[in-house]
Amino acid sequence: MKIGIIADTHGNVAGWDGAMEVALGGSDLIVHCGDVLYHGPKFAPAEAYDPQVLATRINECEVPVLIARGNGDSDVDQLVLDVPLQSPYVFAQVEGLRILAAHGHIQSPDELVPLAQRWRIDLLLTGHLHTPSLTDHGDLLHVNPGTVTYASEGQAKSCAAWQDGAVTHFDIDSGKPIGV
Repeated sequence: MKIGIIADTHGNVAGWDGAMEVALGGSDLIVHCGDVLYHGPKFAPAEAYDPQVLATRINECEVPVLIARGNGDSDVDQLVLDVPLQSPYVFAQVEGLRILAAHGHIQSPDELVPLAQRWRIDLLLTGHLHTPSLTDHGDLLHVNPGTVTYASEGQAKSCAAWQDGAVTHFDIDSGKPIGV
């Protein structure tokens, strides 16, 4: 089983397309950790900013997509997305794997980890920080895929994939795996 993990697209069609090409393609499930369409007041629109086209790409995606609502997502976004923006969490159990996704703006990862452990989650997915990370908490694995749009200084635009218990982060521009 392969799960594609993406966050913080902020309306960037090229970022979504790049993620599909290098990491999300061939997935059995894609989990988006929020901030899907809007670029937010802190950022100028990305070069490939086109939220309507991105919504169409997500709606037409052949792979099931689950979305945790981020601080940049709104009720208006739901008007163009066929996939529900779930808030504050997405919870899924797939082939025995328990997944919890949240954007990370309401509760920080430090607050979510004990909650996920209490719920016996295997894979905790968050976004919001725009920095890829991978943290092992025993039976719980926490993944932040980074962002395909507004990478933090010194970071690559990135997404991730979980496959058979291992997580790999990918640089969207080079298509190569990156260490986190």
